[in-house]
Formats: sequence, structure tokens, C-alpha cells
Amino acid sequence: MKQITRRALAVVAMLVAAGVSAQDIQERTIKFGHLNNPDHPTSLGVRKFAEIVAAKTGGKIKVQEFAASQLGNELQQQAALQGGVQEMLVASTTSLNAIVKEFGLLDFPFLFANAKQADAMVDGPLGKALSAKLPEKGVMVLGYFDLGFRNVTNSKRPIMKGSDLEGLKLRVIPNPVFLETFKTFNANPLPMAFAELYGALESKAVDGQENPFAVIASSKFYEVQKYVSGTNHVYATNPIQISKRFWDRLTPTEQKILQEAAIEAQNWQRVTSREVSSKALGELKAKGMIYNDIPPAELAKMRAAVKPVYDKFSGAYDPAIVNLFKTELERVSKL
Repeated sequence: MKQITRRALAVVAMLVAAGVSAQDIQERTIKFGHLNNPDHPTSLGVRKFAEIVAAKTGGKIKVQEFAASQLGNELQQQAALQGGVQEMLVASTTSLNAIVKEFGLLDFPFLFANAKQADAMVDGPLGKALSAKLPEKGVMVLGYFDLGFRNVTNSKRPIMKGSDLEGLKLRVIPNPVFLETFKTFNANPLPMAFAELYGALESKAVDGQENPFAVIASSKFYEVQKYVSGTNHVYATNPIQISKRFWDRLTPTEQKILQEAAIEAQNWQRVTSREVSSKALGELKAKGMIYNDIPPAELAKMRAAVKPVYDKFSGAYDPAIVNLFKTELERVSKL
């Protein structure tokens, strides 16, 4: 009993020292789900967030991680978030695209030359404008983790040019922009939940898939894929999402803590993720995968070929958001 009392007093003392009233923070447990394995940078970022939250609340708010789709696939977890059943989720923009279609702008192919440009886009006016559309849908975004540039793997052949994708059965995330992008190159894109992907590759139900190097390595796709090609066709960012229903139950102090913790974890995770990504390609090669870059001239042809994708989807989006997207894309392209 004395030990418990001392611990409680220590927590109160720490909060007081930080200028926080103990009454402003309640005992809470946050279920935080994601799709990736526990050794992936997404998982590392979630654990960093949990660590920061515990430190800022004296352990009163606990973050419980559920990795590797334990709480369901991406769209199932998104629905749970909107319903207030699940508190937090970090996943691709795909799930958000289903409720605010303008998030599809971030999935347009060949937008960025480097990660600095991508960070500037989501951290700037466009990211804020997109996030502002979410609360009425039951979701809020507190920050953006790095997932990295997506690259094609397959069991058939190296991808050296756009036409090499022709006829390949490729698993893609369930996203209209991704489907249209690969249809442009006459591939056969098949939407599929990530949790089902390894089995589909192993059984040859699909020929290949596209994901960042760290995901490919963490998921051991090298066991069922031979070729990995540096297409860098889409930069993937993972929004840190929180249920609006849960957020509204928090005190202002708790909201401030979670927002600050999310940004701290985001900044740490981005650095860590990019370090892991650079090592992951070496691991894939060491495991026997055959890697190739795409010649710059062929990459330029691929960029030109997907322009109709921009035009098709932009026409269905909020014109004000599209104009902001174009302005921001021009700004960040100089970074």
C-alpha cells in the first residue's frame, strides 16, 4: 500500500512540476492499431508515441499497440475509429480517401523527388486543409508518419520501363488512384487487404505488389518475390488518426498532450523510417532479390503517361483544394 501511495505521489509531483493539474488527466487506455509488423518503423513510431504520452501524463494515459492488422484491415479499423470503438490508427491515406476523397491528391503518382518535398506538402497548408475536412466525418489527424516511396516487386521480370508492367497481376491498396495509375500501363491491378498479400504472392494469385522497401523487408516478401524495381512511383505518408468521439471526451490538457506527443513521435519516426529504408534495400539484395533502377528517360515517359490520372480525379475534387494542391506542389518542388 505504501509503495502504491509513493508512486501516486510521485506522479502528482511530476505533473505539478510540469504545470499540469492531476485532475486534468484521467486514467485512460488508448487502443492504437496499424497494419505493419512489430519491427517496422510504423510500429517504432507508435511505441515512441506511447513512451512520450506516458512521460507527459505520469503513466495515467496508456497507449496499447495492436500491430499487424490485429484490429482488422485498414477500412475496418477506419470504421471502428469513426464509431469510437477504436481510439487511434496509423495507416495510409487510402482509408481517409474513402471518407474525404481529396486525400487522393496525396496518392497521385510521381509527385515528389525526395522526402523533404513530401514532408513540406503534408505539414503545410494542403495537409491542414485536408485534415480540416475530417472532424465532421468522425476522425482527426494529429500528424503524419513516413512510410516511404513505393516500389514494385514481382516474380516475373525486372521493370525497366512502363511497358514492362503490361499484363502483370499486381496487388494494390483499395484506392481508385492506384487502380487507374497501373491500368495506364496495362497492368492488371487487384485491390486487396494488406493482411492477405503474402498468401496471395505465395500462391501466385498475384504476380507482384508495390510497397516501400521497409515494408517489403519487414513482411518478408523476398521469400515469394524475385524482382524489386526502383519505381518510386508514389510517396506514402501515414496519417496519425484519432477518433473524434474519443477526442471530444478528453480534457483540453489531455488533447494538448496527445497533439504534442504526436508531433514529437512524427519527427522522430520520419528520421528512423528513412534510416531503416536505406538499410532495407541492402537486406532485400542480400536475401536474393534482383534490384534495378529505372533509367531517367523511361521514368520521364512514365510521368507523362499518368497525366490523365491527375486530370480525371482532379475534376471530381473540391476546386479550391485542387488549386491549393497545385500551388503547394510548385512550392515544394523547389525544395
